[in-house]
Amino acid sequence: MKLLSAVAIGALLIAGSAFADVQPFPKDFETKMIKVKDAELYVRVGGHGPAVVLLHGYGETGDMWAPLAARLAGKHTVIAPDLRGMGLSSHPAGGFDKANQGHDISAVLDALHVEKFDLVTHDIGNMVGFALATQNPGRVTSFTLMDAPVPGVGPWEDVLKNPLLWHFRFGGPDMERLVSGRERIYLDRFWNEFSADPKRFDEASRKHYAKLYARPGAMHSGFAQFAAFDQDAIDNRAWLAKGEKLTMPVLAVGGEKSFGTMMATVMQPAAVNVQGAVIKASGHWLMEEQPEATVDVIETFIDGKK
Repeated sequence: MKLLSAVAIGALLIAGSAFADVQPFPKDFETKMIKVKDAELYVRVGGHGPAVVLLHGYGETGDMWAPLAARLAGKHTVIAPDLRGMGLSSHPAGGFDKANQGHDISAVLDALHVEKFDLVTHDIGNMVGFALATQNPGRVTSFTLMDAPVPGVGPWEDVLKNPLLWHFRFGGPDMERLVSGRERIYLDRFWNEFSADPKRFDEASRKHYAKLYARPGAMHSGFAQFAAFDQDAIDNRAWLAKGEKLTMPVLAVGGEKSFGTMMATVMQPAAVNVQGAVIKASGHWLMEEQPEATVDVIETFIDGKK
């Protein structure tokens, strides 16, 4: 897909969110399109102080982080990109392996002249964040991962056997034809089955994200994120085989009705300082189901890390 035109980019920079039906980022946040090799990433930036980078997952965009950004912006510079091929970022032909996407985020941070940062991630953001942290261990001052595995790390093979994760292998031209024009139906399956209470993922959010995932090329790029998992596992196992481990403080957060304490189990083989946290009455969608409790846990960890 072609990159966004200059006219389209200008229109997007007017506001921090594509549509006005979910909680917006604080008004003083800026948005920019930042070039990274073969793509452009849509990035929200605001606040003051030590940097915090927020990476979203599938079924959402960087818009998911608005409640956390509002809390952190008083004492942190908050950076929330849309990953390549997702949200308002461009749709390149390839490069969806998480090692490459780690380099995407490094390029964004270099463009913003950010050296060190705390890292907070969810879902596929965990996988991109893990690559980013392994590539830049001296730059990441803490790493919070939320409710999703990392390919090739810990109990990855057991995770793959879970029948709920059939979408990991769902993709290709015929699958794209199946969901074309039915993006909302496909995404409802994620929001419903992975929530403790589907009503907590509200209708405004569903409409917002379904509209973004119906943009030209968006579902193709989304499927490409999952298709890259095999390569991601190879890359991560190669890193672990060298005896490497992350040394920054790591917080592994799971929803009580989803990964729960398993998140700490996922990260223990790959990091030396892992703390676990469980968000009660939440499934996978922690920022939608229990935003206040989730924000409290993240803020406490970032500001209290040793």
